[in-house]
Amino acid sequence: MLHHLSVQNYALIDRLDVDFSDGLTIITGETGAGKSILIGALGLVAGSRADAQSLQDKTKKCIIEVTFNIKGYSLKDFFTSNELDYETTTTIRREINPEGKSRAFINDTPVTLSQLKELAAYLIDIHSQHETLDLNAVEFQLSVVDAFAGHAGLLTEYAATFKQFKLLEKKLNELTERESQAKKDSDYFQFQFNELEDVNLKADEQATLEQELATLNNAEEIKLNLSKAAFGLNGGEQNLISLLNEIKTLLASFAKFKPEINELSSRINSSYIELKDIANELENLEQEIVYDPKRIEVLTVRLDELYRLQQKHQVKTIDELILIKVELSNKLLDFSSLEAEIEKAKKELSDLEKYLNACAKKISANRKKVIPKIEKEVASLLSSLSMPNAQLKIEQTEINLLTKNGTDKINFLFSANKGSDFKELNKVASGGELSRLMLSIKSLLAQLTALPTIIFDEIDTGVSGDIGDKVGSIMNQMANTMQVIAITHLPQIASKGQSHLFVYKEEKNNKTFSNIKKLSAEERIKEIAKMLSTGTPTVAAISNAKELLKT
Repeated sequence: MLHHLSVQNYALIDRLDVDFSDGLTIITGETGAGKSILIGALGLVAGSRADAQSLQDKTKKCIIEVTFNIKGYSLKDFFTSNELDYETTTTIRREINPEGKSRAFINDTPVTLSQLKELAAYLIDIHSQHETLDLNAVEFQLSVVDAFAGHAGLLTEYAATFKQFKLLEKKLNELTERESQAKKDSDYFQFQFNELEDVNLKADEQATLEQELATLNNAEEIKLNLSKAAFGLNGGEQNLISLLNEIKTLLASFAKFKPEINELSSRINSSYIELKDIANELENLEQEIVYDPKRIEVLTVRLDELYRLQQKHQVKTIDELILIKVELSNKLLDFSSLEAEIEKAKKELSDLEKYLNACAKKISANRKKVIPKIEKEVASLLSSLSMPNAQLKIEQTEINLLTKNGTDKINFLFSANKGSDFKELNKVASGGELSRLMLSIKSLLAQLTALPTIIFDEIDTGVSGDIGDKVGSIMNQMANTMQVIAITHLPQIASKGQSHLFVYKEEKNNKTFSNIKKLSAEERIKEIAKMLSTGTPTVAAISNAKELLKT
């Protein structure tokens, strides 16, 4: 239930605070006094679009805050799932800065606009005179039938499965597209893979081949220099090793006379042995190196092939080519597994479709069962609102397609007069007729839903005084089970309320502001008398107002 509304810096409102009672609360005031501004403010905390143009003072931010008593409305799960503090007295706040940016809060915790809308949908229904057009909306018509059918749990289960079905359907489409593309790419990737596979790539091969080719290409020069080096060490009569041998013999002859000479002799002997070994290896290396044109050709062809593949794949090493080969192999494996994945998805999709169809049949049957009851109860209410021959006809058509709401198409048809054909609402119903039809439906829905608060903004448009009295009676009945707030211009409706708020304009510092106050019993008599009169209330109007308030 709505407890309190606080508005700062919005439209014609500088600052306004108003408390609401349970039962039926009436709001009246002269045209342009600001009644619709209150609805706009409540709309903002219910998630409506924010606009900086609605700020009264463009240099300050607008703040709109409402408090609701939400005890007994099973909303703890909403607060838990959205990580919000649950309070039986919950506060919703909306702030709009001068740049038009808005922020929303639930119990002082920042929330998204979608979270705000979700909570508001559980708490308040704002019905303006323009929203009678909702009667023509497919979603609204379907929601009316579903409310009577009382199968919310089944609808929730169906909706969750349908969402899963659509996601799987999307996945299957993506897999099918991948398969189609795979068929185009498969041959090309297979060719690339085979090319890399056939070349038998080895990680360290390139450096080894390049070194061997460089050696072969310089074989003659290398052999010549190796031969020179070996000859210098151990060739001819005067060479380094023979000279070192003489020095070794010389030192050995008198090494016994001094320990230091013996140590030097030992070191020279080690060098002699090392140089002889080096000379032998130089000779062996020189003999091993053979200029081989055929081997050079083999190496050149192999390296050219490796260089070509690296250039083709825009890499610089064999390791990168091996990685590309692995990636191509994985793609080819993916292609082969796509078919199995597609078959699995098709099977799952088929199972979900069967379940959804079975579920949709139950939903459809429930709707069909309650449609006669809706038609009968609406007709009864319309009769009480001076439309004795008016009838609502609800057409239920099965469509061969699963939708988020099942497989039904619901269409409201209306006949206002006896013998008239049933036609769509926007083609046959006047504004007053639509208002009465919407009120009838809303009053029936109020008995089925746990919505705490409903607000009617001049739903009495196009309604006469006598009918207005009946409209007020229906609102009064609704107020037995929920909080009803009605903005009206009819005294017959205004007299039905348990509480009466009056919206008025006042001037301060050469500016006009809207304000609101709760009327006392005496003030209420005068206000309703004013509504009954064209000018200053007459004695008869005051007497009539008193009579209305007794009823």
